[in-house]
Amino acid sequence: MTATTAAAALGWLVRDTFRQARASRLAWLMLAVSALCILLCLSLRIDGSKSVHRPGEIELVAPDEQPLHEPGMRLGRVSLLFGAVRLGVFRDAEAQVHFLQVLLAEWVAGAAGTLLALVWTAGFLPEFLRPDAAAVLLAKPVRRRTLLLGKSLGVLAFVAFQAVLFIGGTWLALGVRTGVWRPGYLWSIPLLTLHFALVYAASVLLAVCSRSTVVAAFGSIVFWALCFGLNFGRHAAVALAATRHGVIGQARGFGRAVEAIYWVLPKPADLMILLDRAVLARDHFAAPAEFEAVQRLGAFHPALSVLSSALFAVALLAVAARELELTDY
Repeated sequence: MTATTAAAALGWLVRDTFRQARASRLAWLMLAVSALCILLCLSLRIDGSKSVHRPGEIELVAPDEQPLHEPGMRLGRVSLLFGAVRLGVFRDAEAQVHFLQVLLAEWVAGAAGTLLALVWTAGFLPEFLRPDAAAVLLAKPVRRRTLLLGKSLGVLAFVAFQAVLFIGGTWLALGVRTGVWRPGYLWSIPLLTLHFALVYAASVLLAVCSRSTVVAAFGSIVFWALCFGLNFGRHAAVALAATRHGVIGQARGFGRAVEAIYWVLPKPADLMILLDRAVLARDHFAAPAEFEAVQRLGAFHPALSVLSSALFAVALLAVAARELELTDY
């Protein structure tokens, strides 16, 4: 198989994945969620002259330090759904837009969006690998690992498209309505796509081994939860060792095991730390104490964390490709 043939096959598989996505009801559900959030941002209006929220702090200014009846100060108001819903706010326009962007990036697109994307994409490979569908593809002069790679790239491309649509659309909508343009919010696009890609590798392996949508969906979510728990547990152990004068650190065997597991597996909690940094979430929400501790103690290494997570995902894809090569059709 020549490089030209492989490139053509990869391109066709990516396009076919978009076709398959358009035929999926869940894909339309994700598009509807994006459209609803963009419309909500377009319906936003913020009125207010001054913030009673200090930059970099999650608490309000104490009344005795800066009374609300100070001349020229008034609580702002935010209107949603073109004035149908009105709420009082203690932030100015820029801080309020930032607050909404943090909510959208971390909760709607981050936590809920990643889990929804794992469920939605779980059926792509099992359907692709059905004997009646795969027999025609496997008869072509293209290696099986190339087919698997192309389909996986297609899924990642469509998820990235969804991230661009959601983050980019809400960013534009908020900017048009309020005149506030915060470019840091756009860093959510590569970070959320990377977060999904690291976990999706497990879904690929499960799909190849079981050819079951249920196994791929449930297994990938369990894998994400396991990795997140172990990732968070490692940070908690580091924080506890520091606060307990190194008591945990005295159990050297335990400490080495925790570190080994941490560096081998993907690290979704670390991706959350990077997302917090990118969107400056700490201006409005307090980060978990464990996350703050590992950064303060110098135990958080973003580049190595992402690299080791990516290597594990690549290893899972290699195992999945090998399994597909040995499968009889």
